[in-house]
Formats: sequence, structure tokens, C-alpha cells
Amino acid sequence: MTLAFTKYHGLGNDFILLDNRHTPEPCLSPEQAVQWCDRNFGIGADGVIFALPGQGGSDYTMRIFNSDGSEPEMCGNGIRCLARFLADLEGVTEVTYRIQTLAGLIVPQVLADGQVTVDMGLPIVAAGQVPTSLGDPASPVLDLALEVAGQSWAVTCVSMGNPHCITFVESVAAVPLAELGPHFEHHPVFPQRTNTEFVEVVSRDYLKMRVWERGAGITLACGTGACASLVAAVLTDRADRRATLELPGGNLAIEWLEDTQHILMTGPASRVFAGTWVG
Repeated sequence: MTLAFTKYHGLGNDFILLDNRHTPEPCLSPEQAVQWCDRNFGIGADGVIFALPGQGGSDYTMRIFNSDGSEPEMCGNGIRCLARFLADLEGVTEVTYRIQTLAGLIVPQVLADGQVTVDMGLPIVAAGQVPTSLGDPASPVLDLALEVAGQSWAVTCVSMGNPHCITFVESVAAVPLAELGPHFEHHPVFPQRTNTEFVEVVSRDYLKMRVWERGAGITLACGTGACASLVAAVLTDRADRRATLELPGGNLAIEWLEDTQHILMTGPASRVFAGTWVG
């Protein structure tokens, strides 16, 4: 098998991008994606993203396999990378795409300065739709107690098309993320597992975040996680609707619009290198 690929990253959250526009199904299996993502024996990445033909009036469709072979509904950093990849394929510097994902239609706009703004749509806060069995299925989960690894944590749950569990802490640097992450991800109150964010509120417009991603582990950034974290902070009156989210890989600008309730995410997406897999 010989396949051309391009490597991109969004704040260090890195992906292998494949031009899969010739067929509606991914050209790799989840098992092959695991091999490609291996940082010692493969190319190395947090996931493989496939640029597929559009569906239902969209320009393109995005599918992604995580480094463990699982398939998430959406990926905020990943869709920024996909938008830049498509713009590079088409030879344009400013463009807006309508991209179908498993979380619905997402609209990224590639800007002339290299940044990408994404309309991430509406957050979901009803517990049963996140999904989580915490609290009333029809109500938000806001600072509810959750026992994890022998300790009680106050958690807020939000879905951006994929589930997130957010905990506000005094210092994100002090959180033993590698130890706690798997316990949160696989906790029985999350039937589809969960992404987990620990957030430190520096001010009402500046938050620090570290993330354990479902299916990928510790990553340097998570776009949907940053969006979910701002929603959680607004709902618990810790932040304003527009804020900078500082992640280990860099900063994202997040805004939760009051009129439409849509969330806008703006951040970089960078091409790293291109190559050919022969195997």
C-alpha cells in the first residue's frame, strides 16, 4: 500500500491528513490508523483525518480515527487542520467550508493570516444528551459531585457533539493528569466515555486548561474541550462569554455568542510535512 499524506498540527494536537475525496469511506482501517499514529513505529500523531466527499449539500465530510483506533464525533483542532489541508489542496488562502461530521455540520473559515475560525454550533448541556447518568437527564450537570480515584470532584458536563467533563481547579499544573485521566474517561457515569478538562480560572476572560482526550490520552490542545470549558465556566458564573483559553500547546480564542448561542473558536493550524507511506 502506497499513500500520500500530510502532517498538520493545531497547537501541538497533531494529525495525519489524507485526501480521501475519491471515495465515501476512509481508505484506512482503524487498525491501520493505530499503526500510522504510533510515535515509535509509525508517522506519529493523535489521529488520522480523512477528507471525504460532501454529504447533504456540504462541501466535504470529515472522519477521524484516534490513535487508539476509536472514532470521535468531532475534533476542534482537527477540523481546523482539515480546513487548512483542503485550502492547500485547492491553492486558496481565504475560504469558508461546510463540513459534515458525525456531530453535524461544522463551518470553518480559513483566514488570510493563517488562523481558522470555526462555527462550532450549539453546545449541549442536558445530562442525558451529553451523555452522562449524573443528575436529572433533562437538566445541566453543574458542579455536581463525582467520585473519581478515591476523591470527590465537582464536575460540569457539556457536549460539543462529543462528551466533556470539566473540573475547575486552583492549579492545572498540580493535577496528576496521567493518573486521573483514564479514571475519568472510563467512569461508568459516561456511557460513551468522556474527554476530561481541568480548568484554572485566571480571570473572567482568561482560562488555563489541560486535557485528557478520549481515545488519545494527554494532548497539547483540544478545540472542542476549550469550547466546552468556556461554556462550563459561563454556566457556573466563572467567566464571560469571550475568553482566551491557554492550553499547553498555545492559545485559542473562544466566544459563546449570546444571540445565536453558537460557539466560535479561532486558532492556528500548521502544516508540518508531507510524505508517502509505503507498507
